[in-house]
Amino acid sequence: MEGNRFLASIRPYALYMAWIVSIVAVGGSLYLSEVMRYEPCKLCWFQRIFMYPEVILLGIASYKNDRKIIPYAMTLSVIGGCISIYHYLEQKIPALAKALPCTVGIPCNFDYLNWFGFITIPLLALIAFILIVLLLWAGREPKDNAQEA
Repeated sequence: MEGNRFLASIRPYALYMAWIVSIVAVGGSLYLSEVMRYEPCKLCWFQRIFMYPEVILLGIASYKNDRKIIPYAMTLSVIGGCISIYHYLEQKIPALAKALPCTVGIPCNFDYLNWFGFITIPLLALIAFILIVLLLWAGREPKDNAQEA
């Protein structure tokens, strides 16, 4: 029952917290590209395509407390997370870069930052996508309320 109490305590704030995660992710993305001048690769752009709309969708949903957006926002995050996983693996396993090479701009396996030998930009994006999915899952309507609606 501890888990249920924890989920119940998060539920009212889950949309808002997911929105904050998306703002931090987009802010970090823009900081790295516009301030630090790190050129985004092709896979970075795809991850951005799935993260940037989350700021608007989750912002409006949290303002209106509209939980009907959760399946759509989760879909964006799951797809973006899958791209992040592939991108991270491409950076860590050089053979993957040869299988599907980036043909435009910088190579997708280029590492602008590599903290502690494993924290890279795609891993940070993956963490953001996972946090959003978990928060949205925690913020969904309880089953007994969903069946009454």
